[in-house]
Amino acid sequence: MLEVEKIDVFYGDLQALWRVSIRVNKGEAVAILGSNGAGKTTLLKTISGLLRPSTGSIRFLGERIDTAPPHKIVEKGISHVPEGRRIFPGMTVLENLLLGAYTSKNQEKIEEALERVYNVFPVLEERKNQLAETLSGGEQQMLSIGRALMSNPKMLLLDEPSAGLGPIPLEKVFNVMKQLNREGMTILLVEQNIHYALSLASRAYLLENGKIVISGKKDEILSNERVKEAYIGV
Repeated sequence: MLEVEKIDVFYGDLQALWRVSIRVNKGEAVAILGSNGAGKTTLLKTISGLLRPSTGSIRFLGERIDTAPPHKIVEKGISHVPEGRRIFPGMTVLENLLLGAYTSKNQEKIEEALERVYNVFPVLEERKNQLAETLSGGEQQMLSIGRALMSNPKMLLLDEPSAGLGPIPLEKVFNVMKQLNREGMTILLVEQNIHYALSLASRAYLLENGKIVISGKKDEILSNERVKEAYIGV
């Protein structure tokens, strides 16, 4: 479904990604692991069109998207849940959700998407007329994911969904992501919490200093000595 091929990405003169290649198949959940500053967020931003690779290519469903603007990439079926949630605090829950459907002109499809989000996150329907800033951290993360689902994506890009969440809301959020994946949603997850990431993902890539250094299936990643030492504390 997604093919990132040997991309280099720069911020001005500073190179952030070096010849990065990843693959995500339809229906998979794949994790990008790594510490702060490794380039994980940069990779997601490049896939969703917020940054441009200087070399290499990105294909989605066989079509090149590395020169497409972000709203066109959303229309093609990729939704990005940014790090830090980035909700609109002074708007209601419903208004935030409807912004996620801005590329759709079909009111019936918008209503269907809203009903689906409410089925996945019942608390958002209960709180639909509340200002988003009044939600708990876990509810705000649900709102951020729900907003991304409003465009009926084929693939979700999730950037650090565990950030700032306690154990109980974190468990709820990951359980919902597992449910979405079981229902066929393709997920590319960026996450520092390796245990939660690999409870969802079947494969993973380890990014260090802007380069992919390890890739493999969940068991291969967990048994890798470098991963054990640096990320699991063994």
